[in-house]
Amino acid sequence: MQAPALPPTVRVIVRDWLNANNILLRQPDLNVVVDTGYVSHAFDTLALLRRPQHLGGDRLDLVVNTHCHSDHMGGNALLARTYGCPVAVPEQEAVLIRAWDTRGLWLDFTDQRAERFAAAQDLRAGERHRWGGLWWEAIEAPGHDPGALVFYCEEARLLISGDALWESGFGVVLPDQPDGLAGARKTLERIAALDVDVVIPGHGQPFTDVAAAIDRCLKRVAAFEGNPERLARHALKVMLMFTLLDRGRLPLSTLPTYLDEVSVYRDYNRAYLHMTPQALAELLVGELERAGAVTRSGRFLIPASAR
Repeated sequence: MQAPALPPTVRVIVRDWLNANNILLRQPDLNVVVDTGYVSHAFDTLALLRRPQHLGGDRLDLVVNTHCHSDHMGGNALLARTYGCPVAVPEQEAVLIRAWDTRGLWLDFTDQRAERFAAAQDLRAGERHRWGGLWWEAIEAPGHDPGALVFYCEEARLLISGDALWESGFGVVLPDQPDGLAGARKTLERIAALDVDVVIPGHGQPFTDVAAAIDRCLKRVAAFEGNPERLARHALKVMLMFTLLDRGRLPLSTLPTYLDEVSVYRDYNRAYLHMTPQALAELLVGELERAGAVTRSGRFLIPASAR
């Protein structure tokens, strides 16, 4: 499938499910990158930006985050050090960053990592920013993250959606997140009201069939509404897959112990699923295997993509 046409000042580095896409917005006086991947791949992010078709030897002037989860902010500290540039984050996220609230940022709570950085600029909904020679409006995008923003360019009919909208889904909503699904629905309806030709998502290729993507996502929201147990199972599978992508493998024999030691699994199991750690491990592995996402390699659980 041919990639959608983008303005020449907008360049998308498509990554994977461990690293958010990096969106480079170029202009002579202000080169901006939106989202920076996971911390274990921060030097890969830097190397990708330095390719001749992206920044080359030019400077980077600003790092921007759609929201502050580990796969979107993991390269912030390295890029800020390397280029001496500030980091701008949504204003609700800035409170978490300055306190380094590892629960609110889903770090130790989910066994994820990030290098601490300084939030130099707060981004507010309704503000407009001149990036890549284009005007972008910051729009509230609660759901996956209550403080998230998306960035909309009306003149180019272009949306940087972060994890609010992918071609086949959206970022996980935690079962105890107040108004999480309601926020996701509100965000999708808000995007549907915009005149958008191309969406640049946080994960996956840019896409053009925006209405179909929104419809798929609204159906997913409806499937989770009123079913916190299903939402909890989904959240735990997402977290386990993220850890597998980060580590490459997990020992099957110690997986129940791991699930009872990491807060997100232990807490949501106790609140919603009421299973033994062994039963929870069997449930998560079984469902991920049936989905074709993981496989067994000897004594280890590995991502299917690693085979």
